Formats: sequence, C-alpha cells, structure tokens
Amino acid sequence: MLSLLLSIFAAVYSASAASDSLGWHFVQNGTTGIIALEAIVVSPTLALMFARAGNDPLQINGHPAWGALWNFETNTASPLDVITNSFCASGSFLSNGTMAIENTDTVPDKVGMMGIRIFEPCLDASGTDCTLFEDPDTLHLAEQRWYPASVRIFDGSLFIVGGSHNLTLFYNFDPANTFEFFPPKDGGVPRQSAFLKRSLPSNMFPRVLALPDGKVFIGANNQTVIYDIETNTETPLPDIPNGVRITNPMDGTATLLPLSPPDYIPEVLVCGGSATDDRIPSFNLSSQTPASSQCSRMVLTPEGIARGWEVEHMLEPRMMPEMLLLPNGQVLITNGAATGYAAIASVADPVGESNADNPVLTPSLYTPSARVGQRISNLGMPTTDIPRLYHSSVTLTPMGNIFIAGSNANNLVTNTSVKFPSEFRVEYLNPPYMTVERPILRDVPPQIGFHESFTIGVDLPPTLEASTIQVALMDLGFSSHAFHSSSRLVFMTASLSEDRTTLTVLSPPNNRVYPPGPGFIFVTVDDVTSTGVQVMVGSGASPPVPDQGVKL
Repeated sequence: MLSLLLSIFAAVYSASAASDSLGWHFVQNGTTGIIALEAIVVSPTLALMFARAGNDPLQINGHPAWGALWNFETNTASPLDVITNSFCASGSFLSNGTMAIENTDTVPDKVGMMGIRIFEPCLDASGTDCTLFEDPDTLHLAEQRWYPASVRIFDGSLFIVGGSHNLTLFYNFDPANTFEFFPPKDGGVPRQSAFLKRSLPSNMFPRVLALPDGKVFIGANNQTVIYDIETNTETPLPDIPNGVRITNPMDGTATLLPLSPPDYIPEVLVCGGSATDDRIPSFNLSSQTPASSQCSRMVLTPEGIARGWEVEHMLEPRMMPEMLLLPNGQVLITNGAATGYAAIASVADPVGESNADNPVLTPSLYTPSARVGQRISNLGMPTTDIPRLYHSSVTLTPMGNIFIAGSNANNLVTNTSVKFPSEFRVEYLNPPYMTVERPILRDVPPQIGFHESFTIGVDLPPTLEASTIQVALMDLGFSSHAFHSSSRLVFMTASLSEDRTTLTVLSPPNNRVYPPGPGFIFVTVDDVTSTGVQVMVGSGASPPVPDQGVKL
C-alpha cells in the first residue's frame, strides 16, 4: 500500500512540475552592439561574434568593433579589436581546442580574402583575458575565398570548401572551385573539385558535413556528393529533388541528424532554399518569389542512397532558415523569410535593400523518429516580433536554450525607416525544461578518450522517473549564413546506478564518429535536459592527429 501511495504521489508531483513550466517562450535580453552575423560558443559562459568592418555602434580604440564576446551570465557584449574583416566567413574548433575562422572581405586585409583568425582556449569566464590572434602576412589561406565553408574532420584539422575569389552581388562568377585544409596539407596546394565547378553559379557557402567514416557530404546548389579526403575522390549523390537549391544566394540549410550507437548510421536533412532557375539574372528576380518549403532526407548508406531522397514539407516556405540540433535529438527550425533570396540589393524589387520579405516568425520542431508527414510541428511554439533574415546567427547555448542575434539586410548599419533595420537585440528561445527543476551534472571528466567508459555524477529531481535517459555529446557549431559548420550530436550509451546518482557512459568509438576537439555533454532525463558541461574529446593534441579508438 505504501509503495502505491508513493507512486501516486510521484505521478501527481511530476504532473504538477510539468504544469509549472512556461513551455517554449522567447525572452529578449541585452544588445550585441555589432551585427552578429557569425557566432560560436567558445566556453561555458562566452560566445564569439563577428560583424563586417562597418559602422556598428560598439566601439573599441576609437573605431567601430568588428567582433565581440557575448557573456551569457551578464548578457553583455565586450568588443574585440579585430585586425582583418571577418565578413562572410566560416570557422570551427581544431582538435587542440583552438578556434579558427577563415576568409575575409577585402578591406582592410592586406592579403585579400585569405585571412585566418585564431581564438585560443580561454578559461576566463568574463572573457577579459581572452585574445584573438591575427597575422595576415604569415597566417592565411592558399587561395582567396569569400563565402567558403569549413568543417572539422577526423584528424582534427579544418577542411575548407569553395567560395568566391571576389566580392559578388549575387551569383558566384569568379569561383574558388577547390578544397584546402588548415593547417595546410598537400604542400599548401588546393585540390581541384569537379563538383564545385558543375554546381555553379549558386554554390557559395556549401553545406559540408563530416560523416562517421571520415568522408564528407557536400551540398551545393541542387547537387550533392560524398568526398573521400584520403583518396581525393568525389562520388555523386542524387540531386536534391524538384530543382531546389540550398546554397547562397538561395540559402536553404542542412544538418547531419544525430548519430546513435551501435551503428552510427548517417542521415542528412536539407530544408528550405529556392527552386528558382539560377540561369535567370538576379535583377530579373523578385523579393516576393516564394521560397521552398521542401525538406529532403537521405540515409547515407548504399541502400539509402539507392532509395534516394525522402521528401516532406515544412509548415511554411523558408529562405535562410536555421536548423539546430537539440540535446534530445529533435531539430529546431527557425528564422528566415517566406519569399525572396539571400544577399543584398540585387533583385528587381528589394525591400529597402533586402532581397527577401515576409519573415517567418514562428519556429518549428522536427522529430527525426516520427513518420513522414508527422515530423514537423509548431504546436506550442511561440512567435517572435523580431524578423531574422540575412546575416543572422543562432546557436544552442551551454545552458540549453537558444541564442538568437543579428539580421541586417543592409550594406551598413541602417536604423532609418526601412522595413528591416539592422538588428542588435538578443533573444533567447527557451525550451520547456528551462523553467522546471533539471538534472544537475557533477564530476564530469574534463577530457574523455574514444571508446572509453567514464562516470558522471548526477542529481535527479524527484519529479523525474528516469524512464528515458539520453546522454548527448555535442559540437554546437559555427553559425553563419543559415548553416552551422561542424555542428554534431552523438548519443552515448549510458546506464544509471540504482541509487540514481551516477551515470556510466561509453564515449564514441573513434575520432571519425566524433572528430577530436571540444564538445559539450548534455543529459536529458524524461525530456528534461541538464545544462551542458564542456569537455575535450580525444588527446587534445594539435592537428593532424592519428586515428584513435576502435573501428566500427
């Protein structure tokens, strides 16, 4: 009888706690001072943001700041004195925890669009002692690249893809049809790519995803390929259905869905973009042309590739959507416009200078495990009043909520009577678990190897039965231009001790399933997620590092 009463009490307690949640909700908190068109979480308390060299209001040393650190604890921005212009760049962490951002606009960089910026690991919670290193004379790419993509690969280095040799209003008419690496490989000589050449002219910011066998998936325009870095071979995949294009200036987005043991089978999801014929000159296009609502999904195994893309649709069309992996395995779809294109002032009827119009203000959730046609929903999702169009950034935070900033469909900071002025306000999109009692992680090891068992202390609220437990190892990615470079979620096998205080976890099997470098561990119990704890995955050595762990 006592056990029955306790069970009833626990159920009532759990239902009461769930009803106390505010559900999904937006909160505005702070201003960035720069147009945060790029963002990456660099520590448990800080995100690094970049703008173009312009007229942003945040100042440093007597001039506008082009970069800043956002403090999640104080919701304030601290300016960085950036030497080169990181406008329209990409970046990621290396295996030793160094963060590298590559490419730059032409002014004031002395070496053209080749600059590399280095942000070293920083333990200062406030960011006061954090530094950004630049030396454009000696630290730069082998080829000029504007709007390139990058991803951390199995040896802990960056694989850098495509871009344009020069600034362009819309299409890529002076392409960098090559791959290169940082640190350099091949004697610093870029590799030619037939795929990039045939995917012109709408192929800037290719969507590049590291696969668990060490190869990479690349999507550009409406075409896709698997590239084998070790053999320098490209294997074409089926085109994205219905002529939908997913790369700049027709930005859709893409993500590698969560990888799960024991097989870590890769599936790629691409959403949004445009079915516009890219042979049409940009000045004959319209800001009112509907974007695509299409989502296409493919299993990247021989059998899955033979089946091809599985098509479904978002609840609305989206140009420049953002997709974020969440610790429970769902995918958040947010931001973007229902009509038009990316880029600025290059269509027949821009809205002010925006090539896009009709912002989509309500996020959706994509549930990978659901059936086709039932995966996407905005039930219970809030609606914002801040359009997030071109030059926005979004990232999951270590606290478990979503940081949203930026949006500037103008050449410079514009706060006049245009429909879409420059945006400095920060929003957090809070999941329901942000307003209930959550699991607390203790004694998480600061470094984990591959295929290793380790323990985590955990304090579980009595409201949670622990009927489901998910332990996620996540790279939160580098957000820029509707894509999150190196974003990744690998679920780890875990068991809970009988006294509910300890989790025994098995790390990913090798450095191909999770490329070596920093990550965050989140624990989700009965769909309530803990805050994340930062760890170093692998040896922490500088790239290139040898294979580690065990083969699949």
